[in-house]
Amino acid sequence: MPEQVRAADPALVRDFCATRWDEEVLPLVRDHIRIPAVSPAYAPQWEAHGFLDRAVEAAAAWLRSVADLPGLRVEVLRAPGRTPLVFFEIPGHGSTAEETVLFYGHLDKQPEGDGWAEGLSAWEPVFDGTRLFGRGGADDGYALPAALTAVRALAAQGAARPRCVGVFEAGEESGSPDLDHWFAELAPRIGEIGLVVCLDSGAGDYERLWLVTSLRGHCGGTLDVRVLDDGAHSGDAGGVVPSTFRILRHLLDRLEDSGTGELRVEELHCEVPDERRGQVAEAAALLGDQVWQRFDWHEDETGHRTGPVTHDPEELLLARAWRPSLAVTGADGLPPVASAGNVLRPHTRVKLSFRLPPLVDSAKALAEVARLLEDAPPHGASVRFTPDRVLADGWHAPPEHPWLREALSAASRACFDGADAARIGQGGTIPLMGQLSRQFPEAQFLACGVLGPGANAHGPNESLHVPYGQRLTACLALAVNAFALRPGGTAD
Repeated sequence: MPEQVRAADPALVRDFCATRWDEEVLPLVRDHIRIPAVSPAYAPQWEAHGFLDRAVEAAAAWLRSVADLPGLRVEVLRAPGRTPLVFFEIPGHGSTAEETVLFYGHLDKQPEGDGWAEGLSAWEPVFDGTRLFGRGGADDGYALPAALTAVRALAAQGAARPRCVGVFEAGEESGSPDLDHWFAELAPRIGEIGLVVCLDSGAGDYERLWLVTSLRGHCGGTLDVRVLDDGAHSGDAGGVVPSTFRILRHLLDRLEDSGTGELRVEELHCEVPDERRGQVAEAAALLGDQVWQRFDWHEDETGHRTGPVTHDPEELLLARAWRPSLAVTGADGLPPVASAGNVLRPHTRVKLSFRLPPLVDSAKALAEVARLLEDAPPHGASVRFTPDRVLADGWHAPPEHPWLREALSAASRACFDGADAARIGQGGTIPLMGQLSRQFPEAQFLACGVLGPGANAHGPNESLHVPYGQRLTACLALAVNAFALRPGGTAD
């Protein structure tokens, strides 16, 4: 094979990525964790605080310091009232691919939350030799340096690489409200995309390369039930005035079977494609009880331990990826137990969060939820459902081209001691993926990430499994090299 279209040596790629992670990526992610760059939905004063700008500028400064990628261009995009975005562009070398590879990730974070273990905290990184603890390391601070390291691994040995661009936003945890604006501005510079690499997802375990083949959608809103203008003595009002909590339970029963958790609304469901059922069965066979053992189940003083809704791993994977779920994520009108007097409360307000199967129309689903909740409330109670402004459809990956399937299998075997790649559906939501699928219908998609067992993104003790991050980065390099050399391209 001519030098200008050289295939990468997997051993050299692995060694390069491991070294760069130790010397550059890990310190950079540590610094990122220290910045409380909370997403705008949870930090309305984000512009005044300046933490998102700090995170973006730190990432851009590191990119600009990289000297071994000739032609690397870096830009921070800003506009009044919009979250900033880091964009980079790297020219190709010796590639047969005319299209571009797009890397995606985000730099904003969830709030710090409570419940961190002793010695751990959201904004101070702690590395135990395997895991790096702290908010935003795994979700998603590792992504930008990992993407660039993968490209640098190819450049270091003169291997073929396509033109690459990177889009790293600062609003994903708020539903990516500014991404449409930035993509419209960047479209002429991005060009025609042939491969999308999304680094904001998960893995079933840390023993092989995991490809995410579907993502659930999301919608939600606030349900408010009111029966009085002021609270009343429960001895006087009990039995006369209906409890807002009971009415709330009645309304939620319209949506959900409280005994099983199954959602009753037809508009929230979809058929599971046969190919995905097959992949679920394969993943369940690989993971077994790991599907549910990855969570920190509560155990009381008697040794009694909470468990999953079923111990069948295949059913659990289907439920997580292809069935809807409802969570009550917040509440108002409920005083703390320690100060709760004998008062029949005048109102109860809860925040509802729905995860939707990949093929469900989120707007139609939310409209039906609103109708069912507000229709004919018991006792004439005042019931108002206020939908969230941001909602997102799910995503279902297009079929993999043979070159990509073969490349991912080979990359996994080369970087994970012979273990083949595996595929899994994830329960989270990435609004960008559906948008890019519509914008680039011929593109291939590689959705992956480091959110495996114990990562606990959004919760306490979030952690990045560093050895997996190193191997994933090497796999990315090999996949990008395969894209550069794939059949059907036009040589330079």
